[in-house]
Amino acid sequence: MIEKFLAKELIERIEGKLQRNFGREPEDATKQQIFRAVCLVIRDMMSELWLENQEILNDPVKKQVIYLSMEFLPGASLRNNLFNLGLSEAFQEALAAYGQNIEELYELEPDAGLGNGGLGRLASCYLDAVSSLEMAGHGMSICYEYGIFKQKIQDGNQVETADDWLSLGDIWLIEKEDEKEEVHFGGKLEEVWDDTGKMKLIHRDYTTVIAIPKDMLITGFDSRVVNTLRLWQSTSPISIDMGLFAKGEYLKSMEEKHKAEVISKILYPEDAHEEGKMLRINQQYFFISASMHTLVKNHLKVSENLDDFHHHYAVHINDTHPTMAIPELMRIFMDEYDYEWESAWDIVTKTISYTNHTVMPEALEQWPENLFAKLLPRLHSIVKEIDRRQNANLLKAFPDEEALRNEMAIIHNGKLRMANLCVTASHTVNGVSALHSTILREKLFHGFYRMTPDKFTNVTNGIAYRRWLCQANPKLSELIEELCGPGFKKDASELAGLLAYQDDASVLERLRSIKKENKLILAEYIKNHNNIIVNPDSIFDVQVKRLHEYKRQLLNLFHIMDLYNQLRENPQMEMQPRTFIFGAKAAAGYYMAKQIIRLACQLSAQLEKDPAVRDRIKLVFLENYSVSLSEMIMPAAEVSEQISLAGKEASGTGNMKLMLNGAITLGTMDGANVEIYEAVGRENMFLFGMQVEEVDQMNQEGLYSPWCYSQGNANIANILELMSKGINDVSFMDIVNSLTTGFNGASDPYYVIADFESYKQAQKNVTAAYQDINRWQKMSLANIAGAGIFSADRSVKEYAERIWGIDSIYDIL
Repeated sequence: MIEKFLAKELIERIEGKLQRNFGREPEDATKQQIFRAVCLVIRDMMSELWLENQEILNDPVKKQVIYLSMEFLPGASLRNNLFNLGLSEAFQEALAAYGQNIEELYELEPDAGLGNGGLGRLASCYLDAVSSLEMAGHGMSICYEYGIFKQKIQDGNQVETADDWLSLGDIWLIEKEDEKEEVHFGGKLEEVWDDTGKMKLIHRDYTTVIAIPKDMLITGFDSRVVNTLRLWQSTSPISIDMGLFAKGEYLKSMEEKHKAEVISKILYPEDAHEEGKMLRINQQYFFISASMHTLVKNHLKVSENLDDFHHHYAVHINDTHPTMAIPELMRIFMDEYDYEWESAWDIVTKTISYTNHTVMPEALEQWPENLFAKLLPRLHSIVKEIDRRQNANLLKAFPDEEALRNEMAIIHNGKLRMANLCVTASHTVNGVSALHSTILREKLFHGFYRMTPDKFTNVTNGIAYRRWLCQANPKLSELIEELCGPGFKKDASELAGLLAYQDDASVLERLRSIKKENKLILAEYIKNHNNIIVNPDSIFDVQVKRLHEYKRQLLNLFHIMDLYNQLRENPQMEMQPRTFIFGAKAAAGYYMAKQIIRLACQLSAQLEKDPAVRDRIKLVFLENYSVSLSEMIMPAAEVSEQISLAGKEASGTGNMKLMLNGAITLGTMDGANVEIYEAVGRENMFLFGMQVEEVDQMNQEGLYSPWCYSQGNANIANILELMSKGINDVSFMDIVNSLTTGFNGASDPYYVIADFESYKQAQKNVTAAYQDINRWQKMSLANIAGAGIFSADRSVKEYAERIWGIDSIYDIL
């Protein structure tokens, strides 16, 4: 644990940083310089803990998990690190001596632009939990210069701009250039035979890219352990071609450097074209190759050979993006350390585990084989051999099921299937909710499950609940501590103690008052950023998550348009005021998702300029949804929209954060909603829509006709007509066509129209419950009390015990 510091000591440290790094005294320093000085002081403290951990880890060697992910979304770090280290009050007191407020420094910090949504946020939650549980575990990814784009809404349209998060965010990164690695692309393979008659493949004429590590230190709550998130930045070994420069070809002289540096420029480049696919493959191999080389080198510092590599490292693949860890480890073992195939495969398969996060086809990566072979010829040859051996095993297991064997093949029809490679090579495969894991076993990977049933398990997702409760909602956290004691901060299951107060009128009223305060804070933000005045006594109905058709933001908008149509027809209709809040980014090349954002924005404008409805319905689309913005939204939310089509959402984590803050789930029986239902019961949430079995039946029968549904339902017909004629003078015929006649595919593939009436009834149930103040507060309390199961600490304990085989580094003392 970090020692307790007096304000006087911290003042001296901060002043020292200001003088040495910026040549400034506190009274002359800018806020940015003070921010950097404070971060540097905290970074020094974390580094001291990190060094202490290394001594324990290496004597004797302690097993570590290496969490590979294409994205991490840690959010801002200053508040989180101070909270975890127990230094928030001490630093506030120290800064007050300069007339500075630490809250203003918190507001300066940009979110680290290293992720897109739930996948990256989950990865960061798990790093937090690993440190909090005093285990050894490190993340590895890419140091994206611009990260995910910054979203601007202009004329109702999403516009992507560069997110220059490193302008201040780089203060947390410790560059370690002396630990750089070489990564090789392209080239050709040459067969070379040695004197013993053994053939080796030699990789020649490749292009070299340099990977420079930048480490972000990861603290845990009240923990002695500090781990790292290692981020790789790309550059070229050739800074400039002086020969070309001398000829006056200035741009061309730096071409190699620019080609290398583009690898770590931006997360998830558009891959609808070959150049985008090439860049994505290069990105994935770049961070995997550098990471695996680092692990092997570190291992050989404490072991004579690689035979016991799997005893020291558990390498975890977070979704399919890091799949190349499998063939890259095989390549290193065989080509660089002369292991035979069987020995290398045995070690690698005991090292690798895999979490699947989706059943959506576009996320189960497949790469064109010819492109993969061109960019990574040696890895291609290894994947081909894995596929050949796997096919032989499949033929023995399923001799009469050719279609199944083709489905399970790693290479088929000119495509490399990364998910199949992961399942083939991993010792354990898990889904991220009970329902999702069932779908993996029974559908997506059913053939693999028949072959190796013991390989499959479930670990339901969890969240860094201290961030979303103690930091984001301090008044609620204080109330819980007063009622239940401080133990919930270390053990989320102690939140269940709140159930003892479900009939305590004074507690329920305090809960309501805290929610109102948080709503007022969000209302002020909306006023300043959206120029919309929202009623803090209205229902704050929230849907914040990545924009994708299967998440069905469109279903939510259908309901809002239906309310709008009803009020236009009957302006005297009684109605509980509603504020519908959206936050979402659409992938840059995802046309239909962008159209749905446009629809939300134009509908918001239409509602605002119609005096008959604007005081009863508000629609707010908050641009550039992020972790920091989420920390303001979650405490203010009252209804949590989790309305994906059943069977499509693997888990969700926003549903857990909203539940933890007392919002009540309005959702389908999909993903972790099923476990929320088990935790709080039907009476404390609002369920609607088809079950997975009903969706499957509809798909199999192929008889669904959204056009017939719409013609038989006047409300739906009116909504479609409204979109067709125009909302705020903008027509949305592409959306209408996608629902009724098809748009680049089947019509209404996510059953928005089919589930609409059920959803509409659930929304009526929301209104009825909200008008019963006592009932609503009891429901809210029950959700907070039941949220403990969704702690990332619990998830990581399950991974550690059942998959990774790690425990606290202090267990050996």
